[in-house]
Amino acid sequence: MVMATRSSATTTLGSKKTTKVGFLLLDHFTMIALASSIEPLRMANQLSADTLYNWSLISEDGQPVTASDGLSLSPDLSIYDAADFDLIIVAGGVDITRAYTAKQASWLSKQARKGVTIGGICTGAYLLAYAGLLDGYQCSVHWECLTALQEIFPKVKCNNRLFSLDRDRITSSGGTAAMDMLLTMIGKQHGPRLSSAISDMFICERIRHESDQQRMPMRQFNAGGAGATKLVDVIELMENNLEEPIELDELATFVDVSRRQIERMFHRHLDCSPSKYYLKLRLERARKLLKQSNMSIVEISMACGFISTPHFSRCYRKHIGVSPRDERKQAWSNPVQGDFQLPNSGDVLKMAHAQEALDHSHAEPSYGSVVM
Repeated sequence: MVMATRSSATTTLGSKKTTKVGFLLLDHFTMIALASSIEPLRMANQLSADTLYNWSLISEDGQPVTASDGLSLSPDLSIYDAADFDLIIVAGGVDITRAYTAKQASWLSKQARKGVTIGGICTGAYLLAYAGLLDGYQCSVHWECLTALQEIFPKVKCNNRLFSLDRDRITSSGGTAAMDMLLTMIGKQHGPRLSSAISDMFICERIRHESDQQRMPMRQFNAGGAGATKLVDVIELMENNLEEPIELDELATFVDVSRRQIERMFHRHLDCSPSKYYLKLRLERARKLLKQSNMSIVEISMACGFISTPHFSRCYRKHIGVSPRDERKQAWSNPVQGDFQLPNSGDVLKMAHAQEALDHSHAEPSYGSVVM
């Protein structure tokens, strides 16, 4: 039998008879994260032949909530319905900065005061941070939302891990990371034998550990020998020093190679100079902050290592194609068109669900980032 890796994390959830779980659905939540959270609970009951977990879907007003893929789910409860939960998980998704309400934050705070464990999946941790429920806690959130959350909520101990279990808070990043978090939680409550059996049922090679990183953007170079390893080291230094960029000679000293070697590595693997790649990282960070925060353009330019706002604006327009001001205006205007028209005869039919999902993705930093 393959045993799950033991986690050092702790939670307040005990091994009680039935754990009652509520999922608060935010507008445009991601279905994969929600399913990855519910299915382990379902399978725990199935494999144990017992009701170890009950779960309910919750919305603010009890009305259906539309996911990021355009599908709608009908909740079981509204936040005004009387219900006792042991764990409430906020299911976030795209356009998170406009997907929650103050009423939802107030309700979560009330549940936390009652001793309910509070969690978030995908970008759900953003609402928890807004409500002040993650101050002083370790927090994992989808990497695309991480930059904004770090800047706006400095009291939250953000990390780049797949998930975090910290006392009475549980948070996971995006996609299937929620499954690893729930499997780890189940293992702590009911033992690794059950969590490993659930993993086998879902054809999971292993239950990933809390310490695993959620994003390895340079993983394709990890098997490329010592030179490629040095390239990864340089890029990690760049990513960790965007506000105060490091000079190329200093980067070379840190990784113990020559300046010329670094230049050759970047041209060979990335087809660009180190300075151009460093600028690209800084502009990507700026784009996230423009789309996901209310920081001023002056503050963003400083946070991304630009010597002045005009210099930042010139670089942004040159490399992104629009000015920072226009980028923000486009992101914060409502791109969604409520009415869908049927195509003319002979046109290729584009399903409304797919179009709605695409419309709601306009505000995401990754929108249009891959040139086809």
